[in-house]
Amino acid sequence: MPPFDGPGRGADAPWGEAELAELVRSAGQGASAVTLAVARGERQAVRCAGRVDRGAGEPCTPDTVFELGSITKTFTALLLADLAARGELALDDPVERHLPAGWRPAEVRRGGPIRLLHLATHTSGLPRLPPGLLTSAVAAWNSNPYAAYDEPRLRAGLARTVVRHRPGERFGYSNFGVGLLGRLVTEAGRGSGYAELLAERICRPLGMRATTCSPDSPHRAVGHRRGRPLPPWHIPGLPGAGAVRASGADLLRYLCAHLRPGEGGSAYGKALGDALREVQRPRLRLPHSGDQLCLAWNHRRTADGRDLLFHSGGTRGCTTLIAFCPQTATAVAALCNAGPSRRDNFAQAAYDVFKRFARAPDGE
Repeated sequence: MPPFDGPGRGADAPWGEAELAELVRSAGQGASAVTLAVARGERQAVRCAGRVDRGAGEPCTPDTVFELGSITKTFTALLLADLAARGELALDDPVERHLPAGWRPAEVRRGGPIRLLHLATHTSGLPRLPPGLLTSAVAAWNSNPYAAYDEPRLRAGLARTVVRHRPGERFGYSNFGVGLLGRLVTEAGRGSGYAELLAERICRPLGMRATTCSPDSPHRAVGHRRGRPLPPWHIPGLPGAGAVRASGADLLRYLCAHLRPGEGGSAYGKALGDALREVQRPRLRLPHSGDQLCLAWNHRRTADGRDLLFHSGGTRGCTTLIAFCPQTATAVAALCNAGPSRRDNFAQAAYDVFKRFARAPDGE
């Protein structure tokens, strides 16, 4: 099946095809659908290969929806920044200020309190996973480990949590922390749920029509693990950590908004424009690395002064990466419907593709 062009394409349609073929190879035999969305300056393309299920289903298109996994965290961080830009909360607010009624915060043994900024930068001291999740996950570990972990379990798990070092002191990647942040921004935004707040504050303003948290999204790519189809990913208790699914076309809109946050005043509102700038500001240096962390986004400064911002994601059935470089106006989203494995290197291959686009001279 030939690749699909995105907006603004024309006679130079082959642009991006070689990189798509590279990603198809890196996805291995487990994937049946691969999408590469790329922008550099005024050039944009969304290239697709395969079908939404192995040997069956409709062709993969720019509107085919993939599970994003931890890329969701960048959406949660943007919601946080948007609420802050509107004055509905502050990044330094303590967690307790935005807990739903009746929820008990984690016990902090040293220092405190845990602040919203700590959750968005993985420095809260909360563990990677909340108490009780592993027990509920055993029965569906290879397919849907978060499916049985709902909001009542999150509430109970938070009350049982003990933080033993000072919040803000150490980096420790935490699905628990960002998942809790998703619940707190929903409370602060007075929405009926994370998905509704996401649609109101980000998706509709940016024209992301296919982006959703619903596992029943039409045109979805069926996730695969070791070549076997999986049921849709469910993460009811921690949607802010990994529930979003989106198409290549929508992710290109999302990334281009990050490249041009100054357009927010006229295109999608000043608050969101300010938020798009805020999430790109480095906050801390990651341990054992030259990289920094922004609000959820990883940040790498190259020797020639370019800023590379990126985040990868994975569910049991999909592997994803998004990245952008403001200096060269470059953005890349790479999606496949096979879960991460030691044998395949899709996320690394996608990052290598991004780096080449980000440094290529104009016109290449």
